[in-house]
Amino acid sequence: MASDIFELREKVIVVTGGMGQLGRQFTMALVERGARVAVFDTKASDDALRSRLFDHMPPERVLFLPVDITSRNSIEDGLREVLEQWHAPEGLINNAALDSPPDAPAEENGPFETYPESSWDTVMETNVKGVFLCSQVIGGKMSRSGGGSIVNICSTYGMVSPDQRIYEYRREEGKAFYKPVAYSASKSAILNITRYLSTYWAKAGVRVNTLTLGGVFNDQDSTFLERYCQKVPMGRMAYEWEYNGAIIFLLSGASSYMTGSNLVIDGGWTAW
Repeated sequence: MASDIFELREKVIVVTGGMGQLGRQFTMALVERGARVAVFDTKASDDALRSRLFDHMPPERVLFLPVDITSRNSIEDGLREVLEQWHAPEGLINNAALDSPPDAPAEENGPFETYPESSWDTVMETNVKGVFLCSQVIGGKMSRSGGGSIVNICSTYGMVSPDQRIYEYRREEGKAFYKPVAYSASKSAILNITRYLSTYWAKAGVRVNTLTLGGVFNDQDSTFLERYCQKVPMGRMAYEWEYNGAIIFLLSGASSYMTGSNLVIDGGWTAW
């Protein structure tokens, strides 16, 4: 039956950054499809946060592991726990990432010429090295266990440059605000990590694809929203649940002949 191609029942899937806004959505969507999800997140041991975000989730279907994705040893410990509780993962969503939000320290959102080297290193450590290490450890295990699917989460700012005109109103208010370079550079790196791994593991049955996302509503200020949405043909940001269908598609047999590709869902942002 056609519906069977989206089957995820009893598949074990690792979601990095699973306590975040989109990671939580991905986790819930996968559990609803019958998957077992291991949440790798440094905040996973926060009982109060876990209860608030996932209080309705069946506990036997979600495994919360306080994993630091910048540490190979921590990832290996997390994988070991997954293997003890369930079995080898068949899916990995490299979702964890750092950005510099509008309320970050002034030096992080200042001019390119003075962007701190330490901020560059921190973002690259999580957004690029974290994907590299998780793919090595978990993807490597999948390649030895019959295959699987890796989804690397990218951003439109990994494909095109941020439009700094969106943030002119901040500068007009006397704040030297620019969307910083490190996030864009880190996300563009994801695109070629995907291509590399897709060819490297193709014969081992591990598919690797990128999911490139546009902005998501998250209580942003009204002026920013107005300016951002003017650049989106559909006229709005995404709701946080609108990427779940793509996640199910990429992790299931529905995308069985798809690897090395970049699926863009951005309301048309990159079409203009």
